[in-house]
Amino acid sequence: MPRLRQLSRIQLPPRAKSFIPVGYYRDPDYPVQLNYEEYEVFRLLDYEGLTQAEAALIMKVSRPTITRIYERARKKIAQAVTEARQLIIEGGRAFFDGDWFLCERCESHFNNPLNEVVENCPLCQGVYLQQINDRI
Repeated sequence: MPRLRQLSRIQLPPRAKSFIPVGYYRDPDYPVQLNYEEYEVFRLLDYEGLTQAEAALIMKVSRPTITRIYERARKKIAQAVTEARQLIIEGGRAFFDGDWFLCERCESHFNNPLNEVVENCPLCQGVYLQQINDRI
């Protein structure tokens, strides 16, 4: 029986839930689902420019696991772009490192690693906050 996969640590939540192609060949019936750990590996390696070993330390998984996740992410993103399919970012075996919130006023993300009571956005002092840990 295979071993249960370890949870991957996510530093930042995605800024978008999905990407939708625009144009004549768009295929809305079959979206491609990119899970949170695939998004995080893609962000760390391609956007932040980290090595696989550095990303593995951040996400608290092994380097071979990072390689497997990265290959899945690249294949899914290539499929969504090539076939003009919607790319949805959700799910997976991942956790945020603390409580994460979204300010509906300034649209900033911030976390609460000490689990204190959060009433205002630290950036704009807005009071309309949405806890986003529940998305996973």
